[in-house]
Amino acid sequence: MEPFFSLYSHGMLRVGAAPIRISLADPAANARQVIATLAEADTAGVGLAVFPELCLSGYAIDDLLQQTVVLDGVLEAVEQVRAASADLGLVCVVGAPLRHGQKLYNCAVVIAGGQVLGVVPKSYLPSYREFYERRHFTPGLGVEGQSIALKSGSAPFGTDLIFAAADYPDFVLGVEICEDLWAPEPPSGRLAMAGATVIANLSASNIIIGKAEVRRTLCRAQSMRGIGAYVYAASGWGESTTDLAWDGHALVYENGALLAESERFAREPKLLTADVDLERLVAERLRVQTFHEGAERSGAGRVRRVEFAFKPADRRVALERAVERFPFVPSDPARLYDDCYEAYNIQVQGLVRRLDATSGGRGGGKVVIGVSGGLDSTQALIVAARAFDLLGWPRSHIHAVTLPGFATGEASKGYAWALMRALGVSAQEIDIRPAAMQMFKDIGHPFGEGEAVYDLTFENVQAGLRTDYLFRLAGQIGGFVVGTGDLSELALGWCTYGVGDHMSHYNVNASVPKTLIQHLIRWVAAEGLLGDAAGPILLDIAGAQISPELIPADAQGQTQSTEAVVGPYALQDFTLYYVLRYGLKPAKIAFLAQHAWADAGRGAWPPNFPLGAREAYDLATIKSWMKVFLFRFFTISQYKRSAVPNGPKISSGGSLSPRGDWRAPSDGAAAAWIAALDEIPD
Repeated sequence: MEPFFSLYSHGMLRVGAAPIRISLADPAANARQVIATLAEADTAGVGLAVFPELCLSGYAIDDLLQQTVVLDGVLEAVEQVRAASADLGLVCVVGAPLRHGQKLYNCAVVIAGGQVLGVVPKSYLPSYREFYERRHFTPGLGVEGQSIALKSGSAPFGTDLIFAAADYPDFVLGVEICEDLWAPEPPSGRLAMAGATVIANLSASNIIIGKAEVRRTLCRAQSMRGIGAYVYAASGWGESTTDLAWDGHALVYENGALLAESERFAREPKLLTADVDLERLVAERLRVQTFHEGAERSGAGRVRRVEFAFKPADRRVALERAVERFPFVPSDPARLYDDCYEAYNIQVQGLVRRLDATSGGRGGGKVVIGVSGGLDSTQALIVAARAFDLLGWPRSHIHAVTLPGFATGEASKGYAWALMRALGVSAQEIDIRPAAMQMFKDIGHPFGEGEAVYDLTFENVQAGLRTDYLFRLAGQIGGFVVGTGDLSELALGWCTYGVGDHMSHYNVNASVPKTLIQHLIRWVAAEGLLGDAAGPILLDIAGAQISPELIPADAQGQTQSTEAVVGPYALQDFTLYYVLRYGLKPAKIAFLAQHAWADAGRGAWPPNFPLGAREAYDLATIKSWMKVFLFRFFTISQYKRSAVPNGPKISSGGSLSPRGDWRAPSDGAAAAWIAALDEIPD
């Protein structure tokens, strides 16, 4: 495998959670189980393997934990695992009861490369209801700066430890044990602020009705608070069922997203793996300033950092993580429904507030919208219609205008008229061709003299005139212009600056990506929010080809295609998301895109998923369109974004408002990004 295609070349880490079968009070047998699982994990490319709490002895053995035979056996088991790790390329964390200073601690032992890197005692000991850990163990809370004697020698000991890969900077491990996660201030918060990007939780959590959901909630929340990965491994088969039961629950979360979950109650436990994006987590931490502000108060500065060699260059592991082809549009139908509900209502709420403000609270406001019969103007119009309904204002105060030009198709104009009639708005048609011809003649453009010259000026004259008419009409009726341009167009600079489709008084689509708009339109149609008459025409519009219709069809009848110029919106929205949301470098974005788009059959796509959902793109194609994106985004488009009208942000994917998520110089350059892109192999 070429290094480029390995997840370890792109700041990622395969983690494993291993709820092994436990042999009660038999450390030697448990050590064999751990070692066998480590060999399996190493073969699978795992870089971190996490085992359950007290897995070398068993958790539910009560006073057997105080038996010297068991405790001596645990020391020998740790030694066996340590020795076995010398030939493996991973870090493992195993649970063990260990003696220190004439006290017994419930510990996590971190092992890699034939060394015990450190031992972390459990901070909080549950001694309520079915738990009685204080009968045997001493709390680790406050134990810092110490070392513990093991068979292989002395190792760092305390709750103040994190473990950092010296040659893989984003891999920093923190450890907590079961009840620590249930505490009001879990130790992992401090460890994350000290730099830990991955938290391992060794758990012996017994199962009762409803507890699995509690674990999911806690792991999810802590991974979000810590902006990190959280690997949870609970005890399962083999633990004593004298009074309790065990389900071997394993979970992997990344910044609130569930990456993997084990089968519960499995008689034959399996290694659970997931690919964590460490680089993306670090990028997110760079942007969230509040993440670091509590570090001093938490004592993060006192945390000891233990380094180890990880050797990422030696690893060739193909990515198995699911990568959404449409990061702005979830493939899960339930999540997509929720996203559409929220996005549409955010747009509506933003416009309602603006209408209420501009009317002075007296009502009766008016708006003007240019309607082309395409996706963007349709979405803006159905947002306006809903806003007027909520305000109790007549839809007739929405002045919808279709402005046909030299390339307007009968189909799109028909869609525009059908939609305007179905919504019951004030509809008007203004033919811009006479005014455009006059302008061509005035500026000496060849088209004004009868020559078929379809250059950028030919397009911009039409786009500019349309917006000019809308602004003058808004002034005439005492209203304002609702913008229609979307986030994807703004990213690519696919809008005419100033008095063109770049400008309006308020733009409801400002942070809506092109790949989402189709779904919003279909969602509104399915919900019947604007009446039954609007549904069929909305579905027709949602399925139409994307075209600005500024240049007449060619001799073969082919109409102008936006995507032929700026690239497939599916790919460009993919790149936009990772540039805007995380600031990832081109190689990482291309790696993710290649994984997402290499197979045309990848994913079970719902009906009417975005345009291009079933396409396949090889790495060379991804690179070619990314170069278009990078040049347009960083070089020729920022001056337009520096002067965009107001509009609501709708998603964590971001907006391009200079007052919000994206502030950049208008005279910047794309050279550094394109140079980095050119280094990617084909």
